[in-house]
Amino acid sequence: MAIWQGKRSLEVLTLTLQGEKFALEAGRVQEILDLVNVTEVPGGPAFLNGLVNVRGKVVPLADLRLKFEMAATPPTIDTRIVVINILLLSFAYTTLLERKLLGRLQLRYGPNRAGFRGLLQPIADLVKLVRKEAFFPRKVEAIPYIVAPAFSAFTALLAFSVIPFGEGWEVGGYEINGAVANVDIGLIVIFALGSIGVYGFVVGGWASDSKFSLLGSMRTCAQLVSYEVSLTLSVIGVILIAESLNLSAIVAKQIDTMWFVVPQLVGFAVFFIAVTAETARAPFDLVEADSEIVAGYHTEFSGMRWGLFQMAEYVNLIVLSGLAVTLFFGGWEGPWAPLGPLWFVLKLLLAISVFIWIRATVPRLRYDQLMRFGWKVLLPVATLNAIVTAVVVAA
Repeated sequence: MAIWQGKRSLEVLTLTLQGEKFALEAGRVQEILDLVNVTEVPGGPAFLNGLVNVRGKVVPLADLRLKFEMAATPPTIDTRIVVINILLLSFAYTTLLERKLLGRLQLRYGPNRAGFRGLLQPIADLVKLVRKEAFFPRKVEAIPYIVAPAFSAFTALLAFSVIPFGEGWEVGGYEINGAVANVDIGLIVIFALGSIGVYGFVVGGWASDSKFSLLGSMRTCAQLVSYEVSLTLSVIGVILIAESLNLSAIVAKQIDTMWFVVPQLVGFAVFFIAVTAETARAPFDLVEADSEIVAGYHTEFSGMRWGLFQMAEYVNLIVLSGLAVTLFFGGWEGPWAPLGPLWFVLKLLLAISVFIWIRATVPRLRYDQLMRFGWKVLLPVATLNAIVTAVVVAA
């Protein structure tokens, strides 16, 4: 005999069959949601054939999408809206953090007029960009010119969805996930979105009908593609040690053993340099070198179109800094377990601050030096590190 039990507030009901409990997610049979302590479901040939009797109706078990779980799943809070808003706010105040740190490193104050100690400066910048005239050069390719900034920003924001910031919590009866999307190939998703996002910068520069923009987009394509190879090879060692492409599983492996920056110090060094080039940060900011090509691929953009390109750059910086924390520094692990997201944020802030520090201290390379270093130094080191790690793990 089987007994159906459920509550209106839950989308999952519990089936007790011969002493065992299984969770059933209600599908097309909505009548099940109204059952609280329902009637008997006779065993026998009909049940063995996958049919049950519900309020006089013979219903296939397939319609109920049987899930072998021990209890009903608690309702979850949709983290997508929360995380996207936090990410946008983080991007805005990363610009303020950069301007403040650059000011201190260069013996000046930085922005301090808008709000208390300049805390409203990002809001002032947003208002300025929204109200600023978005000019439209006469001979541009209209559709790519308009779509390119939004496309770059979209891929950057989407990439953060697979970065885990905690192991998940249950607060007030609601389950809070530690990531927007916990996918088994999260690492590949980030690299794939990064590769696709390059097209926004390249197409934006090409569509502007400007020699400086075209040169900037060509530099973007060459630089990002070149260093993406080394970036990918630098994490092969992490994948081999963790035996997974799932970012949450990689963090769990570090919690059980050690932070991967210890056995993969060379891989981390390659990763850090490649990320600096991938985000077009100094000293690898050749794609928008103001002393050579005005402003590179976004020379002919203004207003919020220019703002979307800037948002894409800073969000990419946040994403790849978060990826570094996840792959090499234990993700959300810290001395006090319940504060997982806090440790992740602190590590993330430290990583971003290091990028800003480098911008203030290291001069820009020449373009030939940039490409030579990527292909003749960084790529062989990354390849050798992957080979040595594979041999050690296999042994």
